[in-house]
Amino acid sequence: MHIEPGIVTGAKLLISYGTAAAAGTYALKLGWNAVQERGLASLAARTALAASAVFTFFQILPHFPVGVSEVHFILGSTLFLLFGAAPAAFGLALGLLMQGLFFAPFDLPQYGMNLTTILVPLFALHLLAKRVIAPDAAYVDLKYTQALALSTAYQGGVVAWVAFWAFYGQGFGVENLAAVGSFGAAYMLVVIIEPLADLAVLAAAKSLRGLAGSGLFTPRLVNAEA
Repeated sequence: MHIEPGIVTGAKLLISYGTAAAAGTYALKLGWNAVQERGLASLAARTALAASAVFTFFQILPHFPVGVSEVHFILGSTLFLLFGAAPAAFGLALGLLMQGLFFAPFDLPQYGMNLTTILVPLFALHLLAKRVIAPDAAYVDLKYTQALALSTAYQGGVVAWVAFWAFYGQGFGVENLAAVGSFGAAYMLVVIIEPLADLAVLAAAKSLRGLAGSGLFTPRLVNAEA
């Protein structure tokens, strides 16, 4: 997911800096909570793993332009379930930045928009998880319907933000409406794949319960809420 250059330009870019700053501030709050919960070393390790995964998702997994943006397999719910909200947020931000710095410098002016688009749905997913996952359940015991709800929330949020940036930058002309629609239809196909990826990763994690105390994964991966 990358907003195409030229969709939002000039002074209109200023709002993206504001939304990115707000998202970054909330991520820092989650980060502080994570440090208090499990320490700075665990947060740093999980962030590094998440950033490496995000860079792989963006640069190596299939991705292709559709309409106003690109379709990527971000797998935001997978990152959240493995590493927790704060490491996933920091990993998304760093992975996106690394791709822009080393492989796609033309995307850097859109960094604020792209960052907002992938972080805000993650925060919504974080809140939704508290409602759809019982406190006495570990993430490795998720059902398909729960994984689907999380994935749909995240990917739907991404599509909504892409649509916002497209309409904000280019208006509601027929051509722009068609471009947004084609992107949304293509991107929501990820919802078919992501829950299956979540369950596959979680099934593998069940056999690695010994790593639960290593600080490399969120405590909720294999343990109920404290």
